[in-house]
Amino acid sequence: MLLCSCIILINCQFQEPSNNHGIIYLKNRSEKLKVNYSNTNDVIKIIGLPHSKSIDNENYWIYIERILTKGEYHKLGRNVIKANNVLVLQFDKYGVLQKKDFLDKEDLKKINFSEKITENKLNKKSFVEKVLTSIRSKMYSNRD
Repeated sequence: MLLCSCIILINCQFQEPSNNHGIIYLKNRSEKLKVNYSNTNDVIKIIGLPHSKSIDNENYWIYIERILTKGEYHKLGRNVIKANNVLVLQFDKYGVLQKKDFLDKEDLKKINFSEKITENKLNKKSFVEKVLTSIRSKMYSNRD
C-alpha cells in the first residue's frame, strides 16, 4: 500500500495548469529585436508572422501572448489571466524596425477605449418595408 501511494505521488506534477494563446515567451523574443537594425525578415525568423497588421498602415505589426491559469479556491477554479502581453512593432517603408512597444497586463489596463457606439444603418428598415412586414404578418396570422 505504501509503495503504491509513493509511486502515485512521485508521478504527480506540481506545475500549475496553464493555457497559452499566441506567441509564448514574447518578452524574451522581443528583447532580441534591435530598433534601427532588425528588419521584417529578422522579426519573422525570431517571432514569426504577426497576429494582425494595422488597417491603415501595413507597417504596424501586432503580436499577442495570453496565459490563462486556474484560479484559487475562492475563484472556484475559473480561469484567471496570468499574463496578457502585446508587442507592437513599427517598420519604415524599407522594412527596418523603427519602434518597438511592449505592453503587459498592467499597461493594457491604462489604455482608454472609446465609448461611442456605431450605428448600423443596414439593419434599419425603411417605413415602406415596416408597413409591408406588418401586413404580411397580419395576413399569415389570420390563416388557420
